[in-house]
Amino acid sequence: MLKGRHLIEPKDFSKEELEEIFNLTDKIVEKPEKFNKKCSGKILANLFYEPSTRTRLSFEAAMFRLGGEVVGFSSADSSSVSKGESLSDTIRTVGCYSDICVIRHPKEGAPKLASLKSEIPIINAGDGGHQHPTQTLTDLMTIRSIKGTIKNFTIGICGDLKFGRTVHSLIKALSRYDNIRFILISPEELKIPDYIKDEVLIKNNLEFKETEKLESSLKDLDILYMTRVQRERFFNEADYIRLKDSYRLDNKKLELAKDDMIILHPLPRVNEIASEVDEDKRAKYFQQVKYGMFVRMALIIKLLGVDEEC
Repeated sequence: MLKGRHLIEPKDFSKEELEEIFNLTDKIVEKPEKFNKKCSGKILANLFYEPSTRTRLSFEAAMFRLGGEVVGFSSADSSSVSKGESLSDTIRTVGCYSDICVIRHPKEGAPKLASLKSEIPIINAGDGGHQHPTQTLTDLMTIRSIKGTIKNFTIGICGDLKFGRTVHSLIKALSRYDNIRFILISPEELKIPDYIKDEVLIKNNLEFKETEKLESSLKDLDILYMTRVQRERFFNEADYIRLKDSYRLDNKKLELAKDDMIILHPLPRVNEIASEVDEDKRAKYFQQVKYGMFVRMALIIKLLGVDEEC
């Protein structure tokens, strides 16, 4: 039973509970019009202390498609935070107006703190370089829909593995599925954090390899998960400029990959995937975006505990 629960990191839900969400997502994808009044009279609060396009708009679109309403802000500057209000007070206030709350925050752990002070479900929409669980639900749903399963594959994760919260969440989530092999592709300076390596990969006896070479890894991959080098996480502009174009996937490189490999990306992209790749049948990142809206619809229904039957 997910009603009233918080989603702060992917492991807050069991594999069986995730499967419930994915099964409901399948029903929504098949007949979205059947769900257009499921959340009538409900209000979702979107609290975005950091910029966002896909995550914020997909939550808004999800709630509107369910017949609910949305309140909130898209910048901390447009809220009482600019006056010095604490996160705890903001959450208590928002809980008086809404039924469920989505929060993105630059500080790691902020959504967890919010959940401790909230009487309504809190959904973490990204906290610093830490976690991004609803992107992970999107990623898993996309893999499941295209590959038919979430097991028995080799996934290459390429780019900013140090600060990439989508990467950290995805590795944690995939650690629970059978026969997943990781190839972690990054510059030395952007390698996966030791705590992810020690507490997730090594602790769970997962097969993984670290490399700086994308081209030599492509032939082994069933899934390639590209990420951008995140300018906003760097303290030194010179370091960002030096590393920002470390990887670029184009049609020439794709000649090295399997015909049935799929390419995912949490977006936004900068230079790491050439636009020519968009026409390749293996490019699934815009399909991934659409699944993001549908899986968030399913998540809202589950956390609010509204009737799921069509």
